[in-house]
Parts: sequence; C-alpha cells; structure tokens
Amino acid sequence: MLACHLKVYHILSLPLTYRYSTMKLKYGCNPHQTVASFDYISEDNKAFEVLNGKPGYINLMDALNAWQLVYEIKKSLNMTAATSFKHVSPAGAAVAVEIPSSLKSIYGFENEELSDSATAYLRARGADPSSSFGDFIAISDEVDIQTAEILAKVVSDGIIAPSYSPEALKILSSKKKGNFIILQANLNYRPCETENRELHGIKLTQSSNTELITDKVLENIVSGEKVLSPEVKRDLIVGLITLKYTQSNSVGYVLDGQMIGIGAGQQSRVDCTKLAGRKVDNWFLRQHPKVKALKFIAGLKRQDKINWSLRYCEGDMTAQETKLFENILETKPEEFNDRDKKEWLNTLCNVSFVSDAFIPFRDNIDHAVKHGVSYIAHTGGSLRDDLVNEAAKEYGITMVHTGIRLFHH
Repeated sequence: MLACHLKVYHILSLPLTYRYSTMKLKYGCNPHQTVASFDYISEDNKAFEVLNGKPGYINLMDALNAWQLVYEIKKSLNMTAATSFKHVSPAGAAVAVEIPSSLKSIYGFENEELSDSATAYLRARGADPSSSFGDFIAISDEVDIQTAEILAKVVSDGIIAPSYSPEALKILSSKKKGNFIILQANLNYRPCETENRELHGIKLTQSSNTELITDKVLENIVSGEKVLSPEVKRDLIVGLITLKYTQSNSVGYVLDGQMIGIGAGQQSRVDCTKLAGRKVDNWFLRQHPKVKALKFIAGLKRQDKINWSLRYCEGDMTAQETKLFENILETKPEEFNDRDKKEWLNTLCNVSFVSDAFIPFRDNIDHAVKHGVSYIAHTGGSLRDDLVNEAAKEYGITMVHTGIRLFHH
C-alpha cells in the first residue's frame, strides 16, 4: 500500500539526484496548470524511488493507484499481478495464469514460454489494448528481461515494480529516448492510517481503505452453487480488488484471472455494465477465426494491427475506413456479419461479474448475462435485493453478497 496522502506529491521518494523538499513537475493535469510539484513525507519511510525519467502529475496518480492494486492482489492471492492504468483507472489487470495458445497469438507471442511477470502484463494489457495505449504499468514482482523486451515494444509512459533485473533496467531506461519513467516500489513502506485531499480550498480527511479483499468476503452466497471453485474465487478477488482502485461507479468482467472488460466512472451502473460488456465482446471476438485469419501487409505496426482488428470486430467502419482497411491487407477480408458474431459470442461462458457497490436493478443482470456471466459478486443490501437475486436465479447465476462497498475517487 502506498497512499498516505491523496495529495500525491506528499509520498514519492527520490534518488540522490532529486533529493530536495519539493520536486517540480512538468505541469498539473493540463499544461496551463503550471504550478505542479510533489513533496515526500519522510526520509525514513519512503514509498518508492525514481530510477529513470521525470514523472508528471497524472503519472504519479496512476502509479500510486496501480501499485496498490497489484500489491493487494499479490498479498491476497500470492500470485504475480499486473495492471495497465490510464487516467486513474485500470484499463486492464490480471494475475499470472498461463495463457492458452489460441489467446497468446492474439497478444503477439504465439510460441514463446512466458515468465509470470510477462504473463500477467500481457493479460492485463491484452484485454483492452486501445485503452492501454500510453498506459502506466504496475507489476507486483521483479521485472525480468523478457518482460522488459515486451514493454519495449508497446507505447507506455512508465512502470512501477519492486525490483528490476540489471538487463531489464537497461532496456527500459533506453525506452522513449531515455525518458521512460521507472519507479521502484518499497515493499517495506507502510502508509498512514488517514489520508487527506485538498480541493477548492477545503481539506478532506478519511481513514485509508486498508480492507484486504480475501475469500472471506465470498461466503454469503445467495443463489446458485453453494461452493465456489478456487478458480472462481480467484477471479472474483481479482475483480473486486481491481474495482477498489477504479473510479466509481464501476463494474468488471473477469475470466481466467484476467479483467476482460472494465466499466468505470459512469453515473449509471447499468451504463458501466454495457460499456464493460462491449469491451468483453471485442476481446472475445478478436479470437474468432475470421479475425485471426486477417493477413496484414508487411511492415504494419503492431498497434495498427490491433486497432484495425478491433475495428473489424466492431463492424461500423465508415466508407473511408473500409477503403483504408482493405489497403493494409494482402487479401480482401471475409464478411464478419452479426450472425457470425452472435454464434461466437454465445460460446463465451464462466465469466465472473463484479460491482463496487450493490446492484440496484435487475437490468444489470439482464445485460451482464449477455456476456457469458455465470458468477456475480456485489455488495448487496439494496431495497431491491430480492428482485436482483430472483434475476440471478432465473439465469442460473451464482451470486455472492460481499457486504463491502468499494467506492474510489
């Protein structure tokens, strides 16, 4: 856990080259916010060190939230965890569950054995690669040379991890012409019991959200199976901890230790459910044989291949986009119609769905079930719990009431 003070510039430790009371940042959230800096609280209890690059305001916000997410997953599950953060919410998060060959090829590493750190990050970034473009990365374990070589090929602003192999540090330090931000987290750091935030002339104080999410919060099963498998517990825990560091309202879909769709920051929870569900569909459609059969011309950048594959799945290209798409393919693509997509999506199953607060209406269940959901964990305690529970029973969904709300702002 890192956050001792939500005024983020209070908690960064610095290497010798930066050790003064206040470090100036490039700017705040926007270039016209020219006054921007951070201070670190204590010489004796430093949260992390800057090994390379100069972090910005949003970089630090992402780094602090991202590290806490992977640190807590590691602490709860004892599995290597990774997350891809953008604008103070995760675009993806995952643990090191072996990636099947059918999915590994989608991520660009078809025949390669992967370390736990590389596996976790490929899963974290692979679910929503367009959102992860320009991300800030957190990995719970040491970054090895294989992981660094993967990171060298993606567009990213920086990383935080507890350690780096010498070879990995050398590779990452040369990224972005030497400006890639590398932060080393202090595993012995302990945050304060309270955190503060200053907003428009007012100082807000609250106790830190130190509640560790474990399988203890999964004991109140209100519908469906009476015993959850270890794999389902793992997925629900990954999902709940991810939402703990996602801007609320938030929901998420999880499968095989990987967030496959995250909906964050919407005022309506069902809008989050629909938004995340669309990401789930795109993630799964990318594994369709017609998508995997696309033959891109030689020399096309990896990110361009990813972006065009996604547009092919979405199916709403303009006439100009269609022309551009056909020009970057060796052969004309097959038609990928709604029937093809529906048949494929109907095979998705055993997905877990999590919510950072109670589900207020059954419409969330009605939409979640379209995306292969078999398990749901949410706070419970709504006046309409009986109607939501009944919807879960109607669809044969196993539902858990956690009894804990996970709002985060």
